[in-house]
Amino acid sequence: MKHFLCPCLFLCLFVFSAPAADAQQTYSLKQCLETGLERNYSIRIVRNDEVVTKNNATPGHAGYLPSADLSTGFSGTQEAEAANAGVSVVWTIFDGFGIQAEYARLKELRTLGALNTRLAVEDLIAEISGEYYNLIRQGTRLGNLSSTLALSRERLRIVEERYSIGSMSRLDLQQAQVDFNADSSALLNQLEMVHRSRTNLNRLMGAENPEELVLLKDSTISPNAFLDEAELWKRTMETNVSLLIAQRNTGLSRLDLKKAQSRNYPYLRLNAGYTYTTNWVGMTGLAPRWGASYGLTVGFSLFDGFNRKREQRNARLQIENTELQRRELELSLRTEMSNQWMAYENNLNLWSLEKENRVAAQENFRIAIERYRLGDLSGIQLREAQNSLLNAEERQSIAEFATKLCEISLLQLSGQLTDFLLR
Repeated sequence: MKHFLCPCLFLCLFVFSAPAADAQQTYSLKQCLETGLERNYSIRIVRNDEVVTKNNATPGHAGYLPSADLSTGFSGTQEAEAANAGVSVVWTIFDGFGIQAEYARLKELRTLGALNTRLAVEDLIAEISGEYYNLIRQGTRLGNLSSTLALSRERLRIVEERYSIGSMSRLDLQQAQVDFNADSSALLNQLEMVHRSRTNLNRLMGAENPEELVLLKDSTISPNAFLDEAELWKRTMETNVSLLIAQRNTGLSRLDLKKAQSRNYPYLRLNAGYTYTTNWVGMTGLAPRWGASYGLTVGFSLFDGFNRKREQRNARLQIENTELQRRELELSLRTEMSNQWMAYENNLNLWSLEKENRVAAQENFRIAIERYRLGDLSGIQLREAQNSLLNAEERQSIAEFATKLCEISLLQLSGQLTDFLLR
């Protein structure tokens, strides 16, 4: 079995990595982000939605401008026929400041559209960054497992030679084979994890082929150990996009109240028109008539079933709700910042500790493999040293990755993620 499985694994590694060597471009994190922001389908959709809000924020849509209609008609009986045409204009001059409130609301929606786009961009940047570093981590683990498999293969070779001359038992041979098979299985599973991470990164970048092989510029993860909690919180209160959206929602609620209050005032409309009319009786045509018309309409709603009061009460409650939601969001942000900062500092300490542990585990394994080759160490003891090294490498990789994810979350909370990663 070993003579088949080992070449099979290395063939898998070759198939996996060989096409990547022919890749045309090596992607840095910044290049991945720029590609994703250009091609990602969700971002393109939200940007179109933003354009819709910009298109809607016009004086005409708010009601500032008049409306004009052109109409024409023809009618007749057995005795007479008539034709007419006309142009009519209606312009609301005043409606209790409702038009002004609506225009301000449309402009607020335009700003909200830009903020929603920014929110989607920051979410995508966080996703791509996380997957970029995850692919590095999975690739590192693949390399570690490959080294572990190579060592298990060497151990199996030594045991086979010693078993053939009678210096080792069949139990030793079986145990070496079991360990080799376990490492082979772990490597195959890790190939799948690398594939999943790569295809997910391609999906986030909007690649047409999710299986497209990409080379990453970075092969290691280097956490930033110099973030400042006080500065992060200050920036969070100033530039966190979710908080800015909550503040805009409160502003929209106030404008909804102003629009509801506009019904407390009278309205004034200007009406104007110009018509042409002509009639025929039998074969005789009457003289056409041209005429202009104009007028002003002043109106006031005296009673509408108390609907105005109901709408205004609801609008005030909505203002209160949006303000409560903003305060709740501030508390959630404070909690999230505290938790992420704690995790960030904790993982930084773990990262430093695990780097020391890895060095110690490497030295321990180096001694163990030399003693094993000399026949001064059992296979079980060598396996323990081998597992200790692999676990130390894995713990360091996890600490690096976890620290980087905390860093990304802290920058996103403080509204700095875009500037920090795309500068």
